[in-house]
Amino acid sequence: MSEKGSGRDRLFRLLVHRFRQNRWMLAAALAVAIAVHLTAPSGAWLVAGVLALFVVAALAPSRTADQRRVEAAEVANGAGLAGLSSENLAAAVTDPLIVFDGAGAVVHANAAASAAFGALSPGILLLLKFRAPEMQETIQAVLFGRETARETDYVERVPIERVYRVTASAVGRNTGLYVMVFKDQSEARRIDRMRADFIANASHELRTPLASVSGFIETLRGPARDDAAAREQFLQIMQAQTARMARLIDDLLSLSRLEMKPYFRTGAKVELRDVLDSVIASLAPLAADSGVVIERDFSDTAAAVFGDRDELIQVFENLMENACKYGQKGGRVVVSVAGPEADPEGETTVTVRDFGPGIPEEHIPRVTERFYRIDAETSRAQKGTGLGLAIVKHILTRHKAWLSISSKLGEGAAFTVHFPPE
Repeated sequence: MSEKGSGRDRLFRLLVHRFRQNRWMLAAALAVAIAVHLTAPSGAWLVAGVLALFVVAALAPSRTADQRRVEAAEVANGAGLAGLSSENLAAAVTDPLIVFDGAGAVVHANAAASAAFGALSPGILLLLKFRAPEMQETIQAVLFGRETARETDYVERVPIERVYRVTASAVGRNTGLYVMVFKDQSEARRIDRMRADFIANASHELRTPLASVSGFIETLRGPARDDAAAREQFLQIMQAQTARMARLIDDLLSLSRLEMKPYFRTGAKVELRDVLDSVIASLAPLAADSGVVIERDFSDTAAAVFGDRDELIQVFENLMENACKYGQKGGRVVVSVAGPEADPEGETTVTVRDFGPGIPEEHIPRVTERFYRIDAETSRAQKGTGLGLAIVKHILTRHKAWLSISSKLGEGAAFTVHFPPE
């Protein structure tokens, strides 16, 4: 091949490689090169190539700026989402979402909406699906153009009660489409109610002994000022009431600390049998006063778990104290420990069983709620605060453990703590 031919080939490949993404620029360069070659004498192909490169260099900045403007316009017009359908976009929303037209008929409902409200096939009228007055008013306000967007609260009562914050608005401008998004507020409402109930219950529990102490003080300063026997009796009652308030405040503070740090993992191992021996020894006076004997039923193998020793002592103190107080008619309390080898799931378990009157079945799911009492008078007589099992539940949650309760009326109750495998 001649030097002229090989040079042309190299120049051609260079131009194609350099400007393959800018075909119009390549065409201009080639046009200049061909024109110069046809009019110039032999050997002028090199001059033609150089001129072509100058032409491209002159035109390239203008072309790049134009390209950037076009790309920006495409992005602004949403060309980057052209490959996504409205169904795909709706499916990406985790909250229930319904798209409807100007007649109030469903155009599309995502999977979350179908799961929450049942079948929502295209064409179903929303005014017939949601008959609550607040929903009717919201849908009509958006459809008739009275408001571009509107929010309301909606309660779905079946199969379970759910509270939603509903936002309805038009989709774009003059599209003829509208959208409703349902934000589930049920958990937030439940927490708000629980907090309000907790404050009300705590206030009530504190108000009762406080009123008692206040009344006795007033009596001692008045009619019983010089009555030594009455003064001694009233002071004893006042001491018991202030002790009750102190226990309640201590339990409230303990519960608050646990809720501030619900999870933890410690590297320390705690031998449960040592913990239980310590608790049994500390509760010996209470057991004797209650006429109860605490019996041990420990396995021979080690039963060690990761945990906080002081918190685990608090757990078993609460469980054994309740067993002694409320199961005293049975005359004994049995504490048993089983290591992971005795359980098919590999759990380590501790069971505190009493032989008292037992717990009615309908109360069992609620006994770990704050201030929940099966018999309020009996609980107060036993100096209970109504927070002991709630504290147990929170401590076990921190240890990734859980509490199960079984009971039969007249046969006592068994509280079993389950520690997961390591």
